[in-house]
Amino acid sequence: MKNTFIILLLLGFSVLKAQNIKPYQFYDKKGKEIKTEKLVKELADYDIVFFGENHNSSINHWLQLKITEALFAKKKGQLILGAEMFERDNQSQLDNYLSGKFDAKTLKDSARLWNNFATDYQPLVDFAKDKKLKFIATNVPRRYASQTAKEGLESLNKLGQKDKSYIAQLPIKVTLDTPGYPEMKKMMGDHAEGTKVMNFISAQAIKDATMAESILKNFEAGKTFIHYNGNFHSKEFGGIYWYIKQKNPNLKMAVISVFESENSDLKVPEKDYIPTDFNLIIPADMTKTY
Repeated sequence: MKNTFIILLLLGFSVLKAQNIKPYQFYDKKGKEIKTEKLVKELADYDIVFFGENHNSSINHWLQLKITEALFAKKKGQLILGAEMFERDNQSQLDNYLSGKFDAKTLKDSARLWNNFATDYQPLVDFAKDKKLKFIATNVPRRYASQTAKEGLESLNKLGQKDKSYIAQLPIKVTLDTPGYPEMKKMMGDHAEGTKVMNFISAQAIKDATMAESILKNFEAGKTFIHYNGNFHSKEFGGIYWYIKQKNPNLKMAVISVFESENSDLKVPEKDYIPTDFNLIIPADMTKTY
């Protein structure tokens, strides 16, 4: 019976190898496969790294953790973490968790955590806690993005100083020259009102601009700041990347973008593929966390 099991197991591995099934593949901007060891070595030379994600991709989140762990070792601890999934006005709660003053339940009860926090983001936060790293809540509180979408960017001028402290310094430049924003306009359709379209884009812009400002305020020379954000926030070197570039063009920044592939060999997609510095290809049918 034992020998039969071993034979079946070996046959199973042979089938997988014959089908060339991959869970992921990284490529550089020229379309060449890059191993994770080389990827980490190259990332260590950057000031800021944007690790894009599909929010519900299990392999995407697992790779964020593993690359972060390897980068920590490569940089000998000279690392700062930050994420879109935490809003500026929850920084004190996050800090209390990192320092051990809050347990996981208290953090959950006191901060606006995403529904998939426990499965997808807590491992990163716990890594920061274990290694005594800073973890920055970079995003604008969602209420201000919602206000902007409904009432426009100018409505933020009426806020008090405390409220404004959670938003990037006003006025925020909003332009369709920013990569990704014309795509948002196109998504709204030709029949959408101009003001409504710009309010929608401005709501995205205050998120990107605020995350950019948060990163710049907390960046330290000699350290790598790795930021986890939805792929759209840094795709095509737009979003957060673009806003940082306006403020400090001398910083060395890298973007890891993510793409899904229907093919088991995970070759670079033929359509809708605009590469950045590094590009993660994952199976379209990979397990989703929600």
